[in-house]
Amino acid sequence: MLRLAVSLVCLFSASVGRADHWSQFRGPAGDGHADTTGLPTKWSESENIVWKTPVRGRAWSSPVVWDNLVWMTSASEDGHELYAVCVDLQSGAVLHDFVLFEVAQPREIHKFNSYASPTPVIEAGRVYLSWGSYGLACLDSKTAELIWQRRDLECNHFRGPGSSPVLHGDLLILPYDGYDYQYVVAFDKRTGETRWKTNRPHNFGTDNGDQKKAYGTVQIIDVDGQQQLIAPTSKGAFAYDPATGAELWRVRYDGFSTAARPVYASGLLFLSTGFSKSELLAVDPRGSGDITATHVRWLENKAMPSKPSPLHINGRIYTIGDQGVANCLDAMTGEKVWQARVAGNYSASPVYADGKLYFASEEGKVSVVAPGDEFQLLAENELADGIMSSPAIADQSLLIRTKTHLYRIAQK
Repeated sequence: MLRLAVSLVCLFSASVGRADHWSQFRGPAGDGHADTTGLPTKWSESENIVWKTPVRGRAWSSPVVWDNLVWMTSASEDGHELYAVCVDLQSGAVLHDFVLFEVAQPREIHKFNSYASPTPVIEAGRVYLSWGSYGLACLDSKTAELIWQRRDLECNHFRGPGSSPVLHGDLLILPYDGYDYQYVVAFDKRTGETRWKTNRPHNFGTDNGDQKKAYGTVQIIDVDGQQQLIAPTSKGAFAYDPATGAELWRVRYDGFSTAARPVYASGLLFLSTGFSKSELLAVDPRGSGDITATHVRWLENKAMPSKPSPLHINGRIYTIGDQGVANCLDAMTGEKVWQARVAGNYSASPVYADGKLYFASEEGKVSVVAPGDEFQLLAENELADGIMSSPAIADQSLLIRTKTHLYRIAQK
């Protein structure tokens, strides 16, 4: 959902979203929450499936939704063709499916990644699709007409692209954290022209480019009336002025290949540090310069996720680890409220709506859990193929992309 430049309106936009809009990675506010109700708890291949549409290619990008249009990216297995895909929300019919970019020499990807992992961002009339340095494009969301494109951003993602674009006022903001170059760019969303570009001014403590790359998506927060662009990367996270790209503060950590999107709640910023042993940091963002020693309020390093992003619900932080260990932590202190094993392995970020948490596994099982100070598993639901993409929520339904299909799941 478009975040307006005015601070108070920006706060309002981040806190609510129309029930039929899921505009970016992790939803209207980028935190995995939706305000919709009436979502199903149980489903199967033969129960509560409104439609099931095949999607060609290999891609982990999540669907985004605006005015009954569901947009996704995809790519051929070898990465030579990059597809733009649009599906009708009501019927599941494919409205657009075409090659937007061709890549002569795609680089290798990791088994946990694809050539089309960044999630698009959508607003009224326009959708913005990224494949990292392979291509960035703005399309008319109804006609699929190309409005502008950029293919000149240098970055060797090394294991494939992963960072998703976000909108802020008239800016489209996207990190490029690669093996060779690491920077953040703000584009004019109307024309695609570069408005600012900030290099990561960071000593990674290594010459190994594999530990410099990252896959994080930025989060824009309001701290006492000041807009902050939170941009996690390997070995640290940065806060920038979203209007100029000027650095406000930084925090250092040991993780690399950072992928999870930050969450801001209860006055604290929650950051997952990435591989090889992920930590969850609670950071007070009211600082300047290097705030590592002064503003980290707590740290948890046991069974924390490397890829799935955290959820904040009613003063609690919920996480699902890569190997299926779920945690509930007190948001203010980091104290562990409960820990439980949930079946499967996890790359997708969980979502929350209608009083339920949804954990989608790489094996295709979605575990539905009730939030609270005791672990309560409500249901386990299995689809025919594995899930690497984070679910979306729109119009009283879940949109779940498996490795081969897009499902709309709703209570019948």
